[in-house]
Parts: sequence; structure tokens; C-alpha cells
Amino acid sequence: MKHLLTWTLLFTSTMTFAQELYQPRQIKQAYDKQTRSPDGKPGKNYWQNTAKYDIALTVTPPDRRVKGTETITYTNNSPDTLKTIVIRLLLNSHTAQAVRQWPVSSAYLTSGVHIDRYAENKVVQPWEEGGKDKITFRQIKLASPLAPKASVQLSFDWHYDLSVESDREGAIDSTTYFLAYFYPRVGVYDDYNGWDVTHFPESIEFYNDFGDYHLEVTVPKNYIVWSTGDLQNTEEVLQPVYAKRLKQSMTSDAIIKIADAKEVAAKNITHQQTNTWKWKATNVSDLALAISNTYVWDASSVIVDDASKRRVSVQSAYADTSADFHQMVGFGRHALDWFSHHWPGVAYPYSKTTVVQGFADMEYPMMVNDNTQSDADFARFVVEHEIAHTWFPFYMGINETRYGFMDEGWATALEYLIGTADMGKTKEDSLFKMFRVNRWAKSSIAESDLPIITPTSSMTGPALRNNEYGKAALGYLAVKQLLGDEGFKKGLHTFMERWNGKHPTPWDMFYSFNDGSGKNLNWFWNNWYFSNNYIDLTLTSVEANSSKSIVRIKNTGGFAIPFTIEVTYPDGSKQQFHNTPIVWETNQKEISLPLPTKAAPVDVVITSGIYVDANEGDNGWNGRSK
Repeated sequence: MKHLLTWTLLFTSTMTFAQELYQPRQIKQAYDKQTRSPDGKPGKNYWQNTAKYDIALTVTPPDRRVKGTETITYTNNSPDTLKTIVIRLLLNSHTAQAVRQWPVSSAYLTSGVHIDRYAENKVVQPWEEGGKDKITFRQIKLASPLAPKASVQLSFDWHYDLSVESDREGAIDSTTYFLAYFYPRVGVYDDYNGWDVTHFPESIEFYNDFGDYHLEVTVPKNYIVWSTGDLQNTEEVLQPVYAKRLKQSMTSDAIIKIADAKEVAAKNITHQQTNTWKWKATNVSDLALAISNTYVWDASSVIVDDASKRRVSVQSAYADTSADFHQMVGFGRHALDWFSHHWPGVAYPYSKTTVVQGFADMEYPMMVNDNTQSDADFARFVVEHEIAHTWFPFYMGINETRYGFMDEGWATALEYLIGTADMGKTKEDSLFKMFRVNRWAKSSIAESDLPIITPTSSMTGPALRNNEYGKAALGYLAVKQLLGDEGFKKGLHTFMERWNGKHPTPWDMFYSFNDGSGKNLNWFWNNWYFSNNYIDLTLTSVEANSSKSIVRIKNTGGFAIPFTIEVTYPDGSKQQFHNTPIVWETNQKEISLPLPTKAAPVDVVITSGIYVDANEGDNGWNGRSK
């Protein structure tokens, strides 16, 4: 029998409740400019820049060269006159000159992105290409300064070669390509950091403005294109029978084979000509696409909003030999349903999602690039994590480059919550500890204890992985216990409602949670996200009689974790007392907990589930010899 107690705590010392959170000078300046507010709201002077992208690609497998033309209409909503502009060329990460945090093979290297023509407001401008410029951004001087509220039209012709060795993007096989980060885009200019001139060393992820996209992809006959956005010319590219199936899938709960292996092999899915597939996506932070003449195609749909009965399309594209992908549309339907209706409990914001069999296990707006897995449960685990990224970072516009814990941590927490619903707590706890906690919880290296708030772009290796994923997720799950589901949802939804489609910082998130939940949680944010803490509780003593036991616990590691005290009585019966992190609010170093035990216990032990204790050897007390 478990008891959730309202504790009367005995504290040996006290701490000030209304702690301050460390604020970088940039954030303080944003408050001074009133672009952001100390209560977590966007300030009255908040702004962000936008762009419209018109992109046309030509891809002709097995040739790996991708050719593109593009017009960007970039609008300066800032109060500043911009004399320079930053162009992100992320696929220069494949060049030998690129900054990266690990070695790569020769099959991964390419000559990068080649700009064949560049124009501002239709006037051709010089673009010199040299070895030192083969990095992932270029800051260029504008021919005419861009005034506030004004727009500039930037035009590019470019080409690049897909890498033979695929990861987040590249050639999956000789005629199946996944294209991501493939187009020149304008970097983010924001209110607290100015231009984003961070290198892309491939270990970190992205920071993008929201924009509107029109994309045209010209491919040979028999090639299918899947992309972010909505297909605008279905009947022009697909033969009638397949266009009809795709349309039927948009309103069906059944999984429909748009094109099976036999039909794909017959080479008559598309119109028998060079086809241009046209796509449109509005207010998204990026886009990606896949092309293949061998992949099969499944589709269905699912209701994500009960009030409006809004349906979204769920699709998958894969090699027919991949057994797990035959279930992928079902996994996707379940994920969109569960995330929309439970946690985060915000309806999936887009019209569709497509899961493509590739190599990266990587998310994009409306697209997922996932490995095939021999274990179907693990395949579901992976795709649920990637789909969870729809809300964090895409819906929320998070700066993953600096604060990756705001998206990977949330996706990992959501992964745990849906996994518990899918498989039960016992199995999910075991998997979560294995993949997200054990590696750092038992580690004694200094990098394991870096504060989560440490900028992602300043970390590498274990420190980056630990802080972004497991540690951050455990903090979010701990505050869920602290606030209870109702209070947690108020805090989470306050944050999401304020900042969807914008660019929140961690401080916007923390203060929005405080405001929405009605609780000053600064002590908790300090404890979990701004400290060098780790997980380690020590049971120091037990005083017991026939009706009460006082258990004293030292927080050796420092993290304010939830935990359970299990007592064993002389007759062999057991009783459990669960404690949420609220017990640490006043004193995070040591607490004394009075337990209404029914007899003097003979054994007392602390268990903490997914909060793996660094030293479990000091978590017990034995009273038999007392």
C-alpha cells in the first residue's frame, strides 16, 4: 500500500524561497529593452524576423548532384538597420575545412555548397568562393542597408553533391536520397544575441526563423517525392489510382498501401515523364524531403483535435524488406494521437508527418529520418521521440544550438511518458534508465556534473548528451511530480501558448512555468538547471517507535529528486511512502521526515526509480540489530 503524504517537515536549516536565477547579460538587456519580460511573457517590444522561400530543385539519380534556384524575401522586423546578413550553408559541414567534433570518412566528404549566382533585389553581387569560406555560414555586407520594417530579395543559384555516406542527410542508396539543410537560408537575427554566427560542427542542432516555403522538386519518372508541407499537384505527378489512394488515406483510420512493392517494381506510380512535385508549407522553421524509385508508400490519418475533428496525414516511405516499417504508420498514428490528447496535450500543429527509412534518427518539421530496427518496440520508441520534437523545438522555435535541453530534454520526457502508457511503468523505467540515465548517473567524470544551463555550443561528448537528454528530462519529470498533473499542465501550457511560433529562452520557460502554475519554482530551477548537482541520497538515521518513525536523509548529490521510502515491519509486511521534490523546497541538503508507521520498522530503504542513485550502498537502514 502506498501513501502520498502531506508532510510536516523538520528542517535543520532554512533557505530563502524567492531565489534569483542567474541571468546572462544578454537576457538582462532584453528585459531593459522590453523585448522580453521577467514574468516569462514576450515583452511589449518583442519582434522576430521572417522570410519567404521560393525554391526549385532538380535531382536526377543516380547522379548525386542537386541543383537549385531560390528567391528569399527577408523582412527585417527589428528596430535595427541591418548592414550585414548571415547566410547559413549547413552542408559545408561535409567539407574538409569544416569545424567538426569528430573524424569522418572520405565517403562523407564533399566539396560543399557552390554558389553559382547571388543577387540582392535582382542585382547580381559578387560571391567569392575560397577554402577559408567553406564553413557553415557566411556573413556578407548588404549592397544597401536594410531598414526596420523593410524587406530585401535575395536570389541564389547553387549546387552541391550528396555525400555517399548518409547520416542526417545524403544518399541512402544509389537512387534513394534524403535532402535536409540543402538550401541557403538566412540565419537568425534576434533580440538577445543579434546574428547567429555559430559554427555547425554536427554534434549540435539548429536555430531557425519561421518562414513560408514554396518548393518545386523536379525528378525523373517513377521517382516519388515526400516533403515537409502539402503536395499541391497530386494529379499532375501521380497516376490516377495512386492519387485516389492518397486522397482516401487523408480521411481514413485504416492503413492504406498507396504503393506496394510489386507496384513500385512495375514502374508506373507516377506519370511517365519528368515530373515536378510542388509543395507548400506555411510558418515552419525548416523543410526536408526524400526521393526514391524503390521505396514503398503507406498512409493513414488520425484525429488530433476532438473539438474541430481535425485530421492529419501519417505516411511512411521505406524499403519493403524493413519489417518494422510495415508498422510505422500505426506507430505514427498512435504518437500523434497520444501527444495531442495527453502530454503535452496540444493538438499536433501541422497537416501531416512522414517517416522515411534512412540512417539518422532525426526530426524535421513534418518529416522523420529513422533507421530500421530489428526490434519493433525499439522502432516505436525512436519514432515517438522524433515525433515529439514537433512541439519542441518546431512549434516553439527553440534555439537548439545554445539550449538543446529545451528540445531534447522535453522530447525525452515525452518519450518516457508515452512509453509508460505503451509498455507499462516497469518496462519503460528499465529502458529509460538504460538509454537515458545510467551512463551519467554512475559516472564520476567532471563533465557529468556541468550545469544543464551550460550553452550546448560550448559542450561536447558526454557532457552534451547528458545535459540535453537524460538530466534535463528528469528535471522536467520531477517538476511534474512536484506540481501534480494539473499544476504542471498549467505551467507547460502557459509556456507553450505564450511562445509557440516565437523564440523562447530558458528564462522565458522557467518564468512562464512559475507564472502559469502560481508557484515560485526558482529554487527548483536553480537546483536542477543551474547547479553542478548529481543524484545521490544517503539515509543517515532512523528513530522509530510503535506509531512514528523519523527518517533523516542527506542529499549528498544535491538534486531535488522524488523518492520512495520503503519500510519493513517485524511481521514481514511492507509499507511505502512516496515523496515528491517538494520535500526539498526549504532545505536541499538534509531533511527529516516523520512517517506514520504502524510499528517500529526493522528495515528502511530509499528507492528512486529512474532517478538512479550514484551510491545505492548508503540508501538503507537495518534496525534488527538495534
